[in-house]
Amino acid sequence: MAQPAPRTSRAERTRASILDAAETRFAERGFSATRLEDVAEAVGIRRASIVYHFRDKRELYDAVLSGVLEGFRERLQAALAPPGPLLARIEAGVGAWVDYVGARPSLARLLLREVADASPETPPALMRHIEPFVALVERLRDETRGDPLARAHPIDPVHLASAVVGTTVFFVAAMPGLIPNDGFDPLGREQLKIHRGEVLRITRRLLGAEETSA
Repeated sequence: MAQPAPRTSRAERTRASILDAAETRFAERGFSATRLEDVAEAVGIRRASIVYHFRDKRELYDAVLSGVLEGFRERLQAALAPPGPLLARIEAGVGAWVDYVGARPSLARLLLREVADASPETPPALMRHIEPFVALVERLRDETRGDPLARAHPIDPVHLASAVVGTTVFFVAAMPGLIPNDGFDPLGREQLKIHRGEVLRITRRLLGAEETSA
């Protein structure tokens, strides 16, 4: 007989609500323009209750980034894990990225805010969360060194990742404000399907791979 799922405590539920509200506010306004009071109001608690769970705004922001990126890391790891040709595994990773951002668009907006707010004096907080993704890419590279695609076309993971990530971030976070059509919805099922196919085609071209079905 299956054991019932453990009940979450009130404190755990409050913490989760704070993170959800903070993710939305940080994605909409960025780190600097978001106040803890705004997050508290969205949750329906006092500012002091946030400080009980998170020491300050910086710690809350870091927890939001950690949660959003960890969710994607798990999705990406699952996509890259099955053995197979390098192209198929990269395509699976690209598809996982587009699907994840489509389901959680705050990630695209957070990344755009990170880039806009970064400076030589204040490097992106995102950099503190990059190492697990680097490890995934290195593992994939080690497992596919003998793949014909890897031998024929040296792949620069930084350039490939920046092209794929940048394309979807711009599509989700910036395009709605640029398209003179109030009905344009990048998160609509049909638009996401088209975008996914285009990103996969771009990926194949960057890899020098032949076209395969999306």
